[in-house]
Amino acid sequence: MTLSEFAKMIDHTLLDPKATPSDISRITDEALQWGIGAICVNSSYVSQVRQHLPSSGAPAIAATAGFPLGQSNLAAKMAEAGQAVSDGATEIDVVWNLGRFIGQQYDAVQNEIHVLKEALGREILLKVILETGWLTPEQIRQGSKLCASAGADMVKTSTGFGAPGASIEAITIMRQSVPPSVGVKASGGIRTLADALAMVQAGASRLGLSRSVAILSEWPNA
Repeated sequence: MTLSEFAKMIDHTLLDPKATPSDISRITDEALQWGIGAICVNSSYVSQVRQHLPSSGAPAIAATAGFPLGQSNLAAKMAEAGQAVSDGATEIDVVWNLGRFIGQQYDAVQNEIHVLKEALGREILLKVILETGWLTPEQIRQGSKLCASAGADMVKTSTGFGAPGASIEAITIMRQSVPPSVGVKASGGIRTLADALAMVQAGASRLGLSRSVAILSEWPNA
């Protein structure tokens, strides 16, 4: 893997509630400088990122929906995701309803993901955040399969808020549980290049990183 290929796997992420417009401009510039694949922000900042990027050859824009708790209703998640797409997002990172999943209301969870994906359409990438740090291995396996069958394009470990972040075990289970057409995103607590490469080795196809520049700077001869 080259540095360029590695950078394309990264979602350069800033979801801190204290993030300012100048912070958002900074990470957008960093993504352009390093050739990062996507920028992930809270939905209110999508339009700013879009205006700051060139019209072509730019990083993708990912926006959160139902973040970070996942407990908002489907209509609210759809409205937030729809507005983000209108503002320029091409990827949506939605938090599923963890409580309903743990409560074994599997049909309701699956329906939410299915309806959201149908509304977004094929062109918008839908990533579903499971919060794997609060799930057993079997729940991670079951949840990943549920998301894939509901139409998710990618399953993602965590929000980085509250629950423990990504783990090798979780990524391995997720990769084994979904078909090759469904991506796996490792996010939460990845602080070094060694951490990131271990996630890739375990099966991650995307990395959610808030320390992207520091990690990329560790690359030999970067």
